[in-house]
Amino acid sequence: MKKWLSVLLSLAMALVLAACGTSEEKTEGGNAGKEDGLKKLVVGASNVPHAEILEEAKPLLKDKGIDLEITTFQDYVLPNQALESGELDANYFQHIPYLNAQIKENGYDFVNAGGIHIEPIGVYSKKYKSLDELPEGAHIIVSNSVADHGRILTMLENKGLIKLKEGVEKTEATVDDIVENPKKLNFDAEYEASLLPQIYNNGEGDAVLINSNYAIDAGLNPLEDSIAIEESDSPYVNVIAVRKGDENKEEIKTLVEVLRSKEIQDFILEKYKGAVVPVSE
Repeated sequence: MKKWLSVLLSLAMALVLAACGTSEEKTEGGNAGKEDGLKKLVVGASNVPHAEILEEAKPLLKDKGIDLEITTFQDYVLPNQALESGELDANYFQHIPYLNAQIKENGYDFVNAGGIHIEPIGVYSKKYKSLDELPEGAHIIVSNSVADHGRILTMLENKGLIKLKEGVEKTEATVDDIVENPKKLNFDAEYEASLLPQIYNNGEGDAVLINSNYAIDAGLNPLEDSIAIEESDSPYVNVIAVRKGDENKEEIKTLVEVLRSKEIQDFILEKYKGAVVPVSE
């Protein structure tokens, strides 16, 4: 009987020691990736290009005392919910009009901590080398996506081709909001955005406005092949969003500073070949 009690006692002690060892291992695993002396910063991002850009910035941030943790998302709803709940310190996936719409719709107390890049719309033409060369009555082909129209018209207004009605919300502008059109440009919004590179390659229209992702897929380089491109101060710049007040934190300021650095700007230009254009300020 004593022998059995001794065996049972030995087994119990072994189980206790194993449990303690497991607890210690879990604690160590939970701290994996943390660097002593570094301040942890958790940023949510879309896989491409945002998370890729953040990965490139990791070593630069580490040199500045920040341990960057990237959480990727597959949709455009959860990153703002995670920021609101405090799971994230910042997110990087959305442009300013979307951020403003989300704030209005959901009551988020978010602010834009800084613009990082745009994915620009370019103007392409087989017939003309500049916007100035476009003739009176030029046939301008644009996407049939209503969501793109305000953006396109705003860009053309910034280029001096048209003037929109005073007071109109630029991101929601339509052709009906054009009040000055000196060249009497004719707008054709018949085609889906994905078909526009083919339309351009077929030589249709006098100019075709194409989103950069579709341009790149078709082998075009927005920076080299377009006759005009959306400005870097476009309201569609993709930004670092944070909870109000956090934009003044040193680690957030450092994040924006690094993402705007020459190293990251050069990486963006080299990797995305004009489909993504960095913003310096």
